Amino acid sequence: MRIPPFYRHPVWQRFLAGAAVGGCISWLVFLFMFGTIQQKNSTIIERQAIRINELSGHIQILEEDKQKLNEENEKMLTIQEIDVKIHNFERYGINDRLGIYKAEESVGEDLRSLIAEDLTTVYKNKEIIKKTVENKRLTINGKQYRLVVKELYFYTTISLVLELKLAD
Repeated sequence: MRIPPFYRHPVWQRFLAGAAVGGCISWLVFLFMFGTIQQKNSTIIERQAIRINELSGHIQILEEDKQKLNEENEKMLTIQEIDVKIHNFERYGINDRLGIYKAEESVGEDLRSLIAEDLTTVYKNKEIIKKTVENKRLTINGKQYRLVVKELYFYTTISLVLELKLAD
């Protein structure tokens, strides 16, 4: 096969030269437009990265402040009430609900001084609270009973679960 001899015709020479020059010019226009768009995008990305770093710093500061406030609030927790429950009174044939209620109130009165105290202070003295309750003697229906602490929970409410035992 043979290439047609278009290189000898000036019309075809002008057309091919124009296509080559047009291709070069269009390539330069494309590179210019692409470069300006990329430059704009890169400046936007830089600004966003700076903004993200600033906001991350603000978030970290806010989280530290929140943590400090939570720690301060935990330190400020105080005892609001005392809940006393006596179990196994049926074992000794005590059907006097009023007597059990009075015994629970008596124990609650002994511990009333703990109300409005700091939770950590009360928790540190839990053994003293236990001994105070266990050394108490109750008289129900003419019999002497002592209390044994089975469960002791601390939060804004002190919850005591007690058992009755016959006093020696």
